[in-house]
Amino acid sequence: MQVILNTLLSAVTGTGAGSAAGKAQNGMKTFQATVTGTGAVTATVLVEVSNNNVDFITLGTITLSGTTSSTDGFASEAPWAWYRGNVSAISGTGAAVTLIAGGL
Repeated sequence: MQVILNTLLSAVTGTGAGSAAGKAQNGMKTFQATVTGTGAVTATVLVEVSNNNVDFITLGTITLSGTTSSTDGFASEAPWAWYRGNVSAISGTGAAVTLIAGGL
């Protein structure tokens, strides 16, 4: 099986939620966030889910901290109808966050 990738956030430099994406064929999803910049960079990324595309709750929190870059992620088997990324905090010179979801 081929993993289908969906970029939820692309080089985001401020806080706030991105656009919602629909579910893949099943509930299995992986989420990987990366922050890049110059010097010390930090970011907190919420992966939010919803069944009605209106009321979102937090499925998981990814906390990133490093020098020039940091990446982390998690997996979930919960079959939510909608999911999105939400940057709740970001700091560092030129700090930018990318969040990618993978699913089957």
